[in-house]
Amino acid sequence: MRIAVLGAGGRMGRALIRTIEATNGAVLAGASDRAGSEVIGQDAGVLAGARAANVKIVDDVAAAFAQADVAIDFTAPGALDAHLAAARATKTALVIGTTGLQAPQESAIAAFAKDFPVIRSANYSVGVTLLRALVRQAATVLGPDYDAEIVEMHHNAKVDAPSGTALALGRAVAAGRNVQLENVWVKERDGHTGAREPGTIGFATLRGGDVAGDHTVYFAAAGERLELGHRATSREVFATGAVRAALWVAKQKPGLYDMDDVLGLT
Repeated sequence: MRIAVLGAGGRMGRALIRTIEATNGAVLAGASDRAGSEVIGQDAGVLAGARAANVKIVDDVAAAFAQADVAIDFTAPGALDAHLAAARATKTALVIGTTGLQAPQESAIAAFAKDFPVIRSANYSVGVTLLRALVRQAATVLGPDYDAEIVEMHHNAKVDAPSGTALALGRAVAAGRNVQLENVWVKERDGHTGAREPGTIGFATLRGGDVAGDHTVYFAAAGERLELGHRATSREVFATGAVRAALWVAKQKPGLYDMDDVLGLT
């Protein structure tokens, strides 16, 4: 499977390139980065710390897509529209891991999915995918009598909060309770907040160091507390899941998929 990587010069992009090079049945077919980046023109494999891939990093996304069956995008929200347009022009399937997207961008992804296969997930870790399923089940069984709180920590360079994964876990809690997350979430607390309102889903955000991603969901009631969590110690786990998703989605019919589909959990 021929795979292109967007944001090839970033930490996640380099992890993806190393994973592709180490995965049977996958080959790096294109790599791009933002215009003006110092990595433009470099060999993508060498830059990532792998063997030479004979693929130069370019600043033209369509050129990076030209020889690819599927592209993996873990870049910035502002680049999404251009990437969707290039993928449409080159008929390239997409794996989207960019977080912090707004409603119009989500709608643009849904429109793209009517014509091409695309996976959209806040987290490509196999462990986190299973965690979401467990959280939903726990929320269904425990109900709103158990207060739900979600705590996440990431590295000090992460720009969006709460993390996309934390929000996905919140949606799993909400789905288990048959409510809309946006109607019950509490994203911040400061000052004299009063007692916790029953049925709400709280979020706490921590930032520091080089933490790849820590997430814990707490279900707390009188006399007991259930904790479901996941710790990522390396970006390689996300890269492994994303490459697995790329190999899967390139063979699918047009549609919007997620990691539940890849793992057969739907």
